Amino acid sequence: MFAYVNGDFVPEDKASISIFDRGLLFSDGVYEVCTVLRGGLVDNDAHLARMGRSLAAMDLNSPVALDELPAIQKELIRRNGLEEGVVYVQITRGVGPRDFTIPDETTPSLVMFCQAKNLLQNPIADRGVKIVSVNDPRWKRRDIKTISLIGPVFAKQEARKKGGDDAWMVEDGLVTEGTSNNAYIVTADNHIVTRQLGQAILPGITRSAVLSLAAEQDLVIEERPFSMEEVYAAAEAFSTSASSFVIPVIEADGRKIGDGRPGPITKALRAHYIEFALKSAGSDNRAEA
Repeated sequence: MFAYVNGDFVPEDKASISIFDRGLLFSDGVYEVCTVLRGGLVDNDAHLARMGRSLAAMDLNSPVALDELPAIQKELIRRNGLEEGVVYVQITRGVGPRDFTIPDETTPSLVMFCQAKNLLQNPIADRGVKIVSVNDPRWKRRDIKTISLIGPVFAKQEARKKGGDDAWMVEDGLVTEGTSNNAYIVTADNHIVTRQLGQAILPGITRSAVLSLAAEQDLVIEERPFSMEEVYAAAEAFSTSASSFVIPVIEADGRKIGDGRPGPITKALRAHYIEFALKSAGSDNRAEA
């Protein structure tokens, strides 16, 4: 497998960055995980637009223009023969002295690599996942997709220790999001509830697409905070992310959600999203033809 490091495509076992890169020392960087289906990128413009917002929020420059990134992504996909999976894209502030003060001048670092994943035929989507609620340990700017991920790592590890597959994080009695996904419940009257955008959660690219698809199906969407008590009483629950699409949540803190099986609205939204994603990837491939 090949990776991309600051202008060069190199074998993954040869890829390296400086020990003085501020991404390594301070988590001073941002990233995106971009989905690949049938060799094409899914909703990639939206991912790169979010990367632009994250860069601006961090006062961080990209070493190449954002509209030049797709060509690099596609060449990396081609070199790796990736048909289904993700491309990870990371930009850090680059090499500088280990000082909390941001240097006046640095050369940003750009790193990319691929991971093959079964996205369309994912057994987890058939059985659903069990989540555990944990206190949200993260900083207050979760709308920026930074590489500082130790909070979600700790949350997921706590969930695993308690027998769960993942964690939904809670702050002031209300759910923020999952460790690497946005969180939703479906009420008894089939309303989809998910936390509104703001600094408390990441503005998920898959979230945006799924909510648009739900609206097309005339489903009522409530963007507001919700409690774990509402999760326990929900008819269905699910999460969304670029690397898992729509995943049913069938149990929370040891309590079954609904009948303890993936619900019809969740399954329908996953099917609609897969159709959308395949069209998006197909359009990306046609653009390269």
